[in-house]
Amino acid sequence: MQSISSLPANTVYINSMKTLQKLEILADAAKYDASCASSGGSKRDSRSGKGMGSTTGMGICHAYAPDGRCISLLKILLTNFCIFDCAYCVNRNSSNVRRARFSADEVVWLTIEFYRRNYIEGLFLSSGIIQSPNYTMEQLVEVARKLREVHDFRGYIHLKTIPDADPELLSSAGLHADRLSINIEMPTEQGLTDLAPEKDLRDIRVAMGQLRSRIEDNKAERKAARKARVKSRPKAFAAAGQSTQMIVGADKTPDTGILSTSQNLYSSYRLSRVYYSAFSPIPDASSKLPPKAPPMLREHRLYQADWLLRHYGFALDDIERGTQDGMLDLEVDPKLAWALVRRDLFPMDVNRASRSELLSIPGLGPRNVQRILSSRKHSRLRLEHLARLRVSLDKVRPFIITTDWHPSRLLDREDLRYRIAPKQGQLFPDANHPAAA
Repeated sequence: MQSISSLPANTVYINSMKTLQKLEILADAAKYDASCASSGGSKRDSRSGKGMGSTTGMGICHAYAPDGRCISLLKILLTNFCIFDCAYCVNRNSSNVRRARFSADEVVWLTIEFYRRNYIEGLFLSSGIIQSPNYTMEQLVEVARKLREVHDFRGYIHLKTIPDADPELLSSAGLHADRLSINIEMPTEQGLTDLAPEKDLRDIRVAMGQLRSRIEDNKAERKAARKARVKSRPKAFAAAGQSTQMIVGADKTPDTGILSTSQNLYSSYRLSRVYYSAFSPIPDASSKLPPKAPPMLREHRLYQADWLLRHYGFALDDIERGTQDGMLDLEVDPKLAWALVRRDLFPMDVNRASRSELLSIPGLGPRNVQRILSSRKHSRLRLEHLARLRVSLDKVRPFIITTDWHPSRLLDREDLRYRIAPKQGQLFPDANHPAAA
């Protein structure tokens, strides 16, 4: 996908320099929102000739930036005007930035024209708060409604919702959007109070709870309709679920505190994803904010730890063992940091270890673990077999036993960390991590 600034001003859908300028402002203003991903949406396509767009096949084409952000959607704000004055936000009321605003019809038109020219496969739409939360939410819903009902747009739509808005507006949003998200912003209530006093964590959590109930009720209704073979089934409600975002580094919350909040959100509201966005210094910043941004690698380590908690069977206590003062190690990924602390659990015999034990071995992800489990049914595995299964031997060798290999005293070496830590510049130490694909 081309950047907005690289699009020629005389392209058909840019009907005026004013439109182009608004597009540049509102696309740039949206870059701080990390929670755009299109997995899990309803299966819709236009191959029959009806409608336009798709969420399957060639519809949503995922393109990830090096830090894991999805860039396949038209990602803009309806407006960067805002009545709130959150200290960490570049679009806060007191910020001295260029302002712009689209009408709902302009966003609809841009989405369709960009899609027809194959620049985007869907829409991610957020907004500053203008006039009132209800008024702003009405505008966001109107965009999604017109795309679906007037233009029969079948591509992916992600709407940022406003927790203070009327629950009926949130319900209406879910009938048109694939995914809804409500930003919790800060990992602690104190952090939100200090930096965004106009926002209330209780309101945010109530809205999340309402969305969870609505999503689960809809799934149950649709399942019952399928079983009863009812022709007219309930319309899907936010089929890709809900997500949220936390800003990293704007307050002093350590990584373990951030991950603890994430775990609570996953269990309480069954979120599809928690996104982490590294704090970025802004003009005329409040003295409450740090003077510089945290390392981008910190954000990446949080994503890796989040993945371990959700898909590898790790507990928060496991992650914490590999931290120092609650902060994830920036030099090695969280699984390797944990393994270096828990050397007493290794080496593990790949011919005997359970699936959960194999998943704890640095360098092994779900795909390789499944290959190992399948292959060892037929023969005892040697190092050469692991190499054929695309396992990185350099990463796993200190932690495994095979028919022809035992690490002996390698695990006891004081320089083990230095020997196996990724070289400088290698961002993705685990080849099975999704962001490394």
